[in-house]
Amino acid sequence: MASDTHIDPDTLLTRDAMAMALTARGYPVKAKTLATKATRGGGPPYRLFGVRPLYRLGDALDWAQGRLSQPIRSTSEASALGAGQANAATTDPRASALGPHHGG
Repeated sequence: MASDTHIDPDTLLTRDAMAMALTARGYPVKAKTLATKATRGGGPPYRLFGVRPLYRLGDALDWAQGRLSQPIRSTSEASALGAGQANAATTDPRASALGPHHGG
């Protein structure tokens, strides 16, 4: 049986099929997560076929790869990376323009 890991990146998949395809490629994602992100934002782009969301494989893979961190060699390096990301968020000039009590 041929592996489906070489599907054309233009292939459109349902939410359940996309979650399975991403998971098979090493990006563990549940269909429920894709549904939540479709509602709240932050997920891969999708198209509607009637009322049914369809995801382009190439777009979803780009989204998943974009969520990966830099290579990490130790837990202390991971902690420093996390602190750097938090620090970058607090030094964002847009954050100061909104004031200290902005709930975002």
